[in-house]
Amino acid sequence: MAREKEPLPGRYPVTFGEVELMRDLDRPDGWMLSVDGVPQSYVDLADPSYLEFSYVQLIAAVADCLPPGPLDAVHVGGGACTVPRYLSAGRPGSRHIVVEPDEGLVQLVRDQLRLKSVPRLKVRIADGRAATAALPDRSADLFVLDAFTGATMPIDLATAEYMAQVARVLRPAGTLVVNVADGRGLAFAKRVIATVGEVFGHVALLGEPGILRGRRFGNLVIAASAAELPTGPLTRKAAGGLTQARCMWGEDLAKFIAGARPIHDGDAVLSPVPPPAVFG
Repeated sequence: MAREKEPLPGRYPVTFGEVELMRDLDRPDGWMLSVDGVPQSYVDLADPSYLEFSYVQLIAAVADCLPPGPLDAVHVGGGACTVPRYLSAGRPGSRHIVVEPDEGLVQLVRDQLRLKSVPRLKVRIADGRAATAALPDRSADLFVLDAFTGATMPIDLATAEYMAQVARVLRPAGTLVVNVADGRGLAFAKRVIATVGEVFGHVALLGEPGILRGRRFGNLVIAASAAELPTGPLTRKAAGGLTQARCMWGEDLAKFIAGARPIHDGDAVLSPVPPPAVFG
């Protein structure tokens, strides 16, 4: 059997700029993709169950609490396809649609990070909003929204109108998972939570205590569904993981976001930019 090509570290031009592919000196098969100095994706090519970033661990925690068996999943924001690799390893037979607008980045991941080894995965080179609108009704069990332009979330993927499209694509018991980044005061994150809550009947928030208190810039993970969420298992899994995160829902979450207005198309909203020290 031919040996798989070893990735080659370095800087690579992609459609929307340049990315750097770096080897993890602590893990022989670990690789990091960085965009403009911002760590964007991490994969261990030998062990897809290994998740380096704490927010990805929380996304995986939500997926792990779903009923057993393969999933039909949509991923808006491709990167190195860390979550599809994780789900395919843990839930054989899962099918993935990955939406990524940067064709050059997708080709780099194909060439260097063995994307072809992920079964039942299709990549669509498209804008997240347009690609979601083209998906069939009730076709997904899991919808992962992890889309960033550099270090900021595109506002057109944070509106109630877009969330309604996501709800259309999900099956009645399907789950949305959103990665959102914010800092002091969490004003933007609270508005995104309010937006999701306007569309979905059940919402939970997972995050590290320091980020939830607004003490430092970081990532929070929102889970939402038209059906009841497994908040008990989610709470235990989040608290027992490497991140030791909290899970908030119901009255506690309502108090947390009190006064936050949902985001709608056309609203003048700025996605927060992390301070330079975050990635310094």
